[in-house]
Amino acid sequence: MNLQPCHSTPEEAATLLYVLNSVYPISEGSQKFLTENSYPIKLRKGKKLHKSGEICDMIYFVNKGAIRGYVKDCNREITTWITVENELVASIYSFIFQIPSEENMEAIEDSDLLGMKYSDLQYLYDIEPEFNITARRFYEVHYAQAEIRALVGRLSKAEIKYEYFLKTYKHLSNRIPLKYIASFLGINLETLSRVRSQIRNTSEK
Repeated sequence: MNLQPCHSTPEEAATLLYVLNSVYPISEGSQKFLTENSYPIKLRKGKKLHKSGEICDMIYFVNKGAIRGYVKDCNREITTWITVENELVASIYSFIFQIPSEENMEAIEDSDLLGMKYSDLQYLYDIEPEFNITARRFYEVHYAQAEIRALVGRLSKAEIKYEYFLKTYKHLSNRIPLKYIASFLGINLETLSRVRSQIRNTSEK
């Protein structure tokens, strides 16, 4: 991970500020603080953003690329979530409670991110109280997405799992390597390939 020694430029922070303002208008003070206390990070495909067993001390905004979270089960990697542009990413349980995480975070594409430290975010909450509303709305979205992931994991049939995936994550279906989608859905790669072929053949008829 390449953490730059200087903070973000206004150009680098522009998309983050736009996304935050679309959720809830943020003050000029919050925008200035976010720009001056976020740091650009370039992460090559296959490199880790965070390792299990460590405390996730930063939250990240994805300007470009794709990141996945995963846990290890014996020799198997289980993808727990996939995040792409214009979204925030962290090992959220570890970040909120500042305890070691079970998750790893890894770039599955070359990625450009902005990172902000936990302590800086807490300070922003204190000095700009209205920013708490923005944060709450982002956490609400994260919680809703976690519920969807939990639902998909509990479905029994591979066909239903993938159909639900297409309803909620269609933008990832032809972008993310199938092995990660299969792992995310809790099915093997061969089964996913079969299901995709069945859906494609049905749509062509």
